[in-house]
Amino acid sequence: MRTLPIAALILVAALSAHAQSPSVVPAQPSRLGLCAACHGVTGHASMPGAPNLAGQQLDYLRDALKQYRDGRRDVPLMRAAIGPVSDAELDVLARWYSAQSPQPQVHP
Repeated sequence: MRTLPIAALILVAALSAHAQSPSVVPAQPSRLGLCAACHGVTGHASMPGAPNLAGQQLDYLRDALKQYRDGRRDVPLMRAAIGPVSDAELDVLARWYSAQSPQPQVHP
């Protein structure tokens, strides 16, 4: 009869360990070059005025990239940088940046 409680404890421990494991980082996109020039390879902006993309919500990034590509966000630099890319390519970029760890906020 002790087998059932022990099995239950093992299951609970395994599930909590799985829930705390880090998420899998997607492979680095092949089209990352122009993005990384301003936003950094890991989403930490290297250019003044460029936003950090690391850790942003996936849906937000995906939608923003589509809006730049389609001209609904009128930012010529972004539209030129994105160019004619497919939804699948934009999704890969959005997944990459959303999976990166954001930098901690520094308060003076």
